[in-house]
Amino acid sequence: MAKSIGIDLGTANVLINVQGEGIVVNEPSVVAINTENHELLAVGTKAYQMVGRTPGNIQAIRPLKDGVIADFDITEKMLQYFINEIDIKSRFSRLTIMICCPTNITSIEQKSIIEAAEQTGSKDVYLELEPKVAAVGAGMDIFKPQGNMVIDIGGGTSDIAILSMGDIAVSKSMRLAGDKMNTAIQNYVKTQKNIIIGERTAEDIKKQIGSAFEPDPTNEMTIRGRDIATGLPVTVTISEVDTQKALTDILSSIIDGVKSVLEQAEPELSADIIDRGIMLTGGGSLIKGIDKLFARELQVPVLIAEDPLDTVARGTGILLERIAAGNK
Repeated sequence: MAKSIGIDLGTANVLINVQGEGIVVNEPSVVAINTENHELLAVGTKAYQMVGRTPGNIQAIRPLKDGVIADFDITEKMLQYFINEIDIKSRFSRLTIMICCPTNITSIEQKSIIEAAEQTGSKDVYLELEPKVAAVGAGMDIFKPQGNMVIDIGGGTSDIAILSMGDIAVSKSMRLAGDKMNTAIQNYVKTQKNIIIGERTAEDIKKQIGSAFEPDPTNEMTIRGRDIATGLPVTVTISEVDTQKALTDILSSIIDGVKSVLEQAEPELSADIIDRGIMLTGGGSLIKGIDKLFARELQVPVLIAEDPLDTVARGTGILLERIAAGNK
């Protein structure tokens, strides 16, 4: 028997959509290994809990960086682990896998992803571009002759695309997304609050009080870090106003990227986008007020997809069904 699975191989999270079962894996793209013997110690959530807290001989690694594979061997092990966890190979003799990738991926990087998937036992591997899959997963009908625009803000990349008739007309992939936002928050806290915080704390700040537009100064969060001057642990309070200041430059750069894509589009496609608006997907779309900021700066309606973290994984399921229907 054959079975299709779709994989959103993200910089921050891996999601796996199994045909007929829905999304069965949603875990951080992190692997913990013993650096002395290269033994795999933990994958996913368990490995993420170790980030910033490991002894010298254990390393928590993110094998994907800026949307592409930075460590092929570790990525392969991570994929094999997740596919073994759902035990799909024992139930089905042939696997069809669809994996999503950013629009600016090179042919060498494409080959690495396909090889990593083939090592899991699949011979039918499809690569699809993330903004296309995200648009489908967000419920956009991209197969008609009309313009649809999506901005997928993930962990490693922000993928911006205008789609029509089932394909991408104009696109841009920027290595400015969730991870860079975390770094911006770390840098802001270091310069403005004089404390050093870790990556996980920065991500918690982004998720809990991250703001892009009209921040609420009363919405605050207490954080802990290391004082720059004394080196001692210290506690400080930051607010939505702080996060807005920290994220301004990155969000402005993404908006500039969106404008450059709109400038390259055919006039008819631009007219469709004025009518239909822009769809925001990915974890970055969960930042408070980001839709209002983009709408103000771009002068077009901006919508946030339902369950934006799952749109790419959902889209793989829909596209795999279309492939299966076409092969019958």
